Amino acid sequence: MMKPSLVTLTIGQSPRSDILPLLQEHLPADAVAHAGLLDGLTLAEVEQLYAPAPGDKVLVSRMSSGEQVRLAAATVEQGLQRKITALEQQGYDTILLLCTGEFDTLKTTSALLLEPDRIIPPLVSAIVQAHKIGIVVPVEEQIAEQASKWCNLQSSPCFAVASPYLAQQSELMEAGLTLQEQGADVVVLDCIGYHQKHRDSLQNMLGIPVLLSNVLVAKLAAELIV
Repeated sequence: MMKPSLVTLTIGQSPRSDILPLLQEHLPADAVAHAGLLDGLTLAEVEQLYAPAPGDKVLVSRMSSGEQVRLAAATVEQGLQRKITALEQQGYDTILLLCTGEFDTLKTTSALLLEPDRIIPPLVSAIVQAHKIGIVVPVEEQIAEQASKWCNLQSSPCFAVASPYLAQQSELMEAGLTLQEQGADVVVLDCIGYHQKHRDSLQNMLGIPVLLSNVLVAKLAAELIV
């Protein structure tokens, strides 16, 4: 059997068992490999290497044991670049980044790097056009950091917080209702960790479209597998 040409890269630990079933709906299991920035590290080591200091931009991911971890975005970006370089040297043609955070400096020599933060905002903007978007993010700190990411929307978005790793179902429902009360016509669950079950329950309650960032990028990646 040929070696997979596509590899997913999470800022947490691989494989992402929480979203693997969703990815495999669109990406054949034998055609995709998986890697993670935090692979092989203990929770204590992750906190030592990646814990954010006051004022740092924050990213959120998941350990293989299920714990949510908060990571300093700048340090994550440096680590991701090292991982990307190593994966490219291993012969992968396409690298799918499983993180919706913004990264400015990631690059490859020849491999195709799929970065959700570059793909999702223009795609969502094209879909919703002038409708108002409500965006759910995992932690409060990310709201202020989202302004540049969604700056090209025709209508300014509104935000709510509910972690896909820690929040109870009621917290996600409350976040959705808050967005709808602020005039949202469409909701975007903008973290790789949100599930189809989150989307379905929220859409059924609100009666408006709910988009999953991870489904959008997984469908695109599936088109690149030959």
